[in-house]
Amino acid sequence: LWRFGYSARLLKTNHFRTAASNTSFPAVWMLLAQYSGTIPARFVVVKKNSFFTMPETVPETDKANLELFSPHPGVRGMTLLNRAAFKRTVVVPVLKVKKEIVNTLLKSLKHTVLQRPGLKRVVEDTEDEDSRLVILDPHKIPEFSLGEAEQEVLKQLNVCPEVSKYNLELTYENFKSEEILRAVLPEGQEVTSGFSRVGHIAHLNLRDHQLPYRYLIGQVIIDKNPGITCIVNKTSIIDSTYRNFQMEVLAGETNLVTKVKENNIAYELDFSKVYWNPRLSTEHGRIVELLKPGDVFFDVFAGVGPFAIPAAKKKCRVFANDLNPESYSWLLHNCKLNKVDNKIKAFNMDGRDFLLGPVREELSKELPLLKEEQKTSFHIVMNLPALAIEFLDVFRHLLVGEPCSTAGLPTVHCYGFSKHDDPAKDIQERAEASLGTSLAGRCSTYLVRNVAPNKEMLCISFQIPADVLYKRPCP
Repeated sequence: LWRFGYSARLLKTNHFRTAASNTSFPAVWMLLAQYSGTIPARFVVVKKNSFFTMPETVPETDKANLELFSPHPGVRGMTLLNRAAFKRTVVVPVLKVKKEIVNTLLKSLKHTVLQRPGLKRVVEDTEDEDSRLVILDPHKIPEFSLGEAEQEVLKQLNVCPEVSKYNLELTYENFKSEEILRAVLPEGQEVTSGFSRVGHIAHLNLRDHQLPYRYLIGQVIIDKNPGITCIVNKTSIIDSTYRNFQMEVLAGETNLVTKVKENNIAYELDFSKVYWNPRLSTEHGRIVELLKPGDVFFDVFAGVGPFAIPAAKKKCRVFANDLNPESYSWLLHNCKLNKVDNKIKAFNMDGRDFLLGPVREELSKELPLLKEEQKTSFHIVMNLPALAIEFLDVFRHLLVGEPCSTAGLPTVHCYGFSKHDDPAKDIQERAEASLGTSLAGRCSTYLVRNVAPNKEMLCISFQIPADVLYKRPCP
């Protein structure tokens, strides 16, 4: 639950009790720790991802840092970035040290020396070319006076323990993104500015109070994140037909054709015209992991191919479809890019027509030939969370005849959103309504991610019951 974004509120519900009863001690401890606000260091898992966030709240231990390392207060309310206005000078403690022993001193006083990315810990001594000034952390040196432990270290190194004051100049380059935004936005308003990275593009979803500062926010993200050259902000909800949305370029170049790599496979796409979500990489990998070479894979809403192409590389026979002409075009392009164009049959159709046409035709041809000892599996992926469950009624009497092998019945992986208190139950009940049968004991639900507060994305997987899929001929 912790990995996929369940909020602490769910710990009070049956979700937590169910998870706790089926989870190892570290995982349960992680859930309890998240609820209490403290996560033990030994259980923290850091995962590199394509989603980045800036902290919304400030820990007590960092408040002193904010006071010292904050931009000039005159930047408050700035809407167009003026980097020069962030300059300020702070007074920090320094030790005068002979340059020959600087490295030794840094190792001996590593917990006392200033540790801040982008700032030099050692600077020139303008009055003595044989010496250097080592900058100390002002929070570790109260009243510019060293403690007994530090003084003992200096005594062993034959260094004068006298601490001097040094005027340290901080510029825009020395401040972190969240420090800059916290200084600019009105006090008391959250500065969280999470973004998804899609190649050279950073995709933001700014809130209303951040919009007056959107161009500044965009430029700051470019400045502080090497490799990002274009910032876009979503300006409308996702179109349910083509799964893309209107966006505004806030900073950088206007080139929205990008290249991304997911699970060691490269994709190219026009981010303004097709759907791509880097937060789904784990889910793409999970489904592909279920496949075996020789399986038949139908992707009803294929997009640019994040399910279909890895399946083809796993030597499955793949049928991939998308209604959006742009997605279909980039799907063909990515098939060639990854050298699987001869393993994927691509279609540009409505999802319902794809199921009633190519999918029914292939199942009608393949399933009667399937023998009990054969291990070929058929998988149908329906990743259109806003609408996919409504398409499940297509499977009612899709085929005519008798099933030759119940083991060969196709497995459906259907995605949906839920705002229900029990999202798994909600998804199952809606799927049962579309299919016209109960799935009790015949399905599994998987939490994919938390989309928004009180909105989950789930995947329900099940084998289509024979009495649903087949229409028996009249005697």
